[in-house]
Amino acid sequence: MTTPNDWFFWAVLSACFAALTAIFAKVGIQDVDSDLATLIRTVIIVFVLAAFVWYAGKWSDPRALSTRTIVFLSLSALATGASWVCYFRALQIGDASKVAPVDKFSIVLVAVFAFAFLGERPSVREWLGIILVASGVLLLAFRR
Repeated sequence: MTTPNDWFFWAVLSACFAALTAIFAKVGIQDVDSDLATLIRTVIIVFVLAAFVWYAGKWSDPRALSTRTIVFLSLSALATGASWVCYFRALQIGDASKVAPVDKFSIVLVAVFAFAFLGERPSVREWLGIILVASGVLLLAFRR
C-alpha cells in the first residue's frame, strides 16, 4: 500500500542514485569515448530492468498498451537517450561538480514545461523555490 508521501522517499532515492551516477560515470569514462560509455551503461540498464520486471512479476504484453502511451514513452526514451549522451560528453570534458548542477537545471525546466504543457500551477512559494534552484545552478556552474 502506498501513502501520499511515498513519492518523496522515491525522489530522494532517485537524487542519491543520480549523484552516484555522476561520480561513477566521471571515473568510468576516463579511458573510453563518452558515446560508447553511454551505450554500455544503457545495455546494462536494459538487462537489470528486464530482470527486475520479470522477477517482480510486472511483465505484461506491451502490445496491449495504447498508441498514445507508446508514442509518449518513445519520446521519453529518445529524450532520455539524448540527455545521457549529452551528460556523458559534458562529464568527460568538464568537472562533475560543474556538470551536475547544470544538469539539474532540468528541475527548473520541468516546472516551466509542466506549467506550459500540463497545466500545473505552482504556488508563489514553489516558484520562489524554483527561482532559488535556478540561481543556485548559475552560481555553481559559473563560479570562478
